[in-house]
Amino acid sequence: MKKVLVCVSILGSVAAIAQEKDSVNAKNIDEVIVTGYLTKDSQSANKMPLKDIENPQVYNTVNKNVIKEQVVTNFNDALKNVTGISRLWESTGRGNDGGEYYSMRGFSLQPNLVNGMPAFNNGTLDPAGIEVIEAIKGPSGTLYGGSVISYGGLLNVITKKPYHYFGGEVGYVTGTYGLNRVTADVNAPVAKNMFARVNAAYQKQNSFQDAGYSESIYVNPSLKFIANDKLTFYINTEIKKSDAANAPMIFLSRYSPLSFNSIDLFEQNYKKSYTSNDLNIKNSTFNIQAQAQYKISDNWTSSTILSRGNTKTDGYYQYLWDSSNGNEFTRFITKAYGETNTTGIQQNFVGNFNIGSVKNKLLFGLDYLQREFLLGGTGWTGFGTISLINQADTSFQNLNKAAVDNALAGTNQEINTMTAQIYSAYVSDVVNILPNLSAMLSLRLDHFTGNPTAYATEKSEPTTTLSPKLGLVYQPIKDKVSVFANYMNGFQNVEPQLVQFTDQTGNVTGQEVRYFTPEQANQWEVGTKASLIKDKLSVTASYYDIKVKNKLMGTGPDLSQGGEVESKGFEISVVGSPIEGLNVIAGFSSNDSKVVAGDDTYVGYRPEEAGPRNIFNFWTNYKIQQGVLRNVGIGFGANSASELYTLNRAGVGTFAIPSYAVFNAALSYNAEKYSVIMKLDNIANKKYFTGWSTVTPQRLRTLSLSLNYKF
Repeated sequence: MKKVLVCVSILGSVAAIAQEKDSVNAKNIDEVIVTGYLTKDSQSANKMPLKDIENPQVYNTVNKNVIKEQVVTNFNDALKNVTGISRLWESTGRGNDGGEYYSMRGFSLQPNLVNGMPAFNNGTLDPAGIEVIEAIKGPSGTLYGGSVISYGGLLNVITKKPYHYFGGEVGYVTGTYGLNRVTADVNAPVAKNMFARVNAAYQKQNSFQDAGYSESIYVNPSLKFIANDKLTFYINTEIKKSDAANAPMIFLSRYSPLSFNSIDLFEQNYKKSYTSNDLNIKNSTFNIQAQAQYKISDNWTSSTILSRGNTKTDGYYQYLWDSSNGNEFTRFITKAYGETNTTGIQQNFVGNFNIGSVKNKLLFGLDYLQREFLLGGTGWTGFGTISLINQADTSFQNLNKAAVDNALAGTNQEINTMTAQIYSAYVSDVVNILPNLSAMLSLRLDHFTGNPTAYATEKSEPTTTLSPKLGLVYQPIKDKVSVFANYMNGFQNVEPQLVQFTDQTGNVTGQEVRYFTPEQANQWEVGTKASLIKDKLSVTASYYDIKVKNKLMGTGPDLSQGGEVESKGFEISVVGSPIEGLNVIAGFSSNDSKVVAGDDTYVGYRPEEAGPRNIFNFWTNYKIQQGVLRNVGIGFGANSASELYTLNRAGVGTFAIPSYAVFNAALSYNAEKYSVIMKLDNIANKKYFTGWSTVTPQRLRTLSLSLNYKF
């Protein structure tokens, strides 16, 4: 068997990798091996081919090699390699927004993009089908609109695509808390110029607490068909079904003065789940994308994408609400049903042309998105209380389906359907003013109709929004060092509010529906990028300032748009392989975020969605190159965060979740056809928490063993 070994530390984008493989005569090659950490020159970051060093926007990536080496079995662990991101909420599984919440650059976000198209998920994402995770920083409304982005950035998952020869890999992971995970990745030619790939995973694991589990099955079939030398079709499908018993969120009271002043009581109850395995919730996800790539000419290409997505929730969702007495929480529970359907159509044209001696790279795109939320299930009921001091739970003996169904029998939930339609057009031009000086000029026109959120009781008035983006890049050393600046815009449509008027005795005298203009976020940023040591090491550093305006403030007749938030900070990322056998990922971010205008409850305070002020991530792995220990790898990493204000407002108080540092290590043996990896996470068995007006214990020490075989 003839083999080609590509031992580089820099991986191209998925499209670039495919082109590189296709450029070699596939008939003469049985296997191509690509190794490394770096994923550079992402096409999806700006929807056009653009080198990272000439891109005026910051993004971090995590590729499949990192995921495998770190024995990543969940999406959150993969994101621990991204500079400046932290998880606020674990997946609740609830309808329409039950996926995990993260914070980036001071704003909350969810992973709602797959291959650049909207793809909502009420559960968690499985890493088995991931080629690359892109964390694109800053308010990216110009290219992605306002429906799936956060002002701090967005998360885009790029899935694995078929290649031109037979190959694959099977894997098994076992570990602490009953972890069992089986994966398969099989690729094969199925006809002339047609190639298929299937990634699949089954996983079952118990919680580190006294109850709780998760079980899932994931299948990701994809197809590539080369119609001719100009036209190629791709079809990508993701199917996931999961069943979980999640620990309820523990909410501190948002409206009464805090009765807790330290984390001690929560540490004493660290392993208490306050649930039972009988109260489960099921989530299913189906996404399909069909793409046609057409080479119009040597300088122009067309990309047409159709997508359809469906995610469902069915089961028990519960939370614990602070009783404001420094001890007790009340359990509230519902049997939830929710469904989200999305339809997306996107057409992009990318071309290169000259105006005189000035080179231009132009993107023109059209985008349509229809999003439908369905809310159903039962109503809510209170179901007992728990005490942190004596660890009593008045509902514990009845935490089963029969008792909960009986309590919910008299409740009602009105079935609601909320629909939104968004029509957009955008253009972006990268102008090479000089060989080492370029400017990006971009603009989006966005027309919105319908309900902005799943909970909006009224439809918005039709709204048309303009979103600009400007960038400037200067390369003092061509293709090695760049200095950049950008101005970026993001926006979100605001749902109408029903305002009631009352007299002095409190009687309602009238009401009206008030409509609002979209929130606007504007960022300016300056920074530098460097490709060092013969392109083996990438360094990015930047300072940003994001201002958000038009946020709702006040209540009742005083409700208006006058709130403002400012989030600014510094980030530095280092990724690559500076010497043979050594891989490094490191990042540090510092964020200063506060409400600068609006409701006095929040003005001057750091927003609770902003996450920790300082975040540090580090991972390094060294593979021994020679001698009897050749192919043995040793890895070590750390993740740390400063204290987090999970509750922070006037009249209520501030509750700080303590800072933490968690250390991880790995030992591996990597042969040509197989690998064995042992990973120890949270070596010191550290108790630490996250939250967003909540207090959520994180996973304790875990040991995982990964066995993989390539064919």
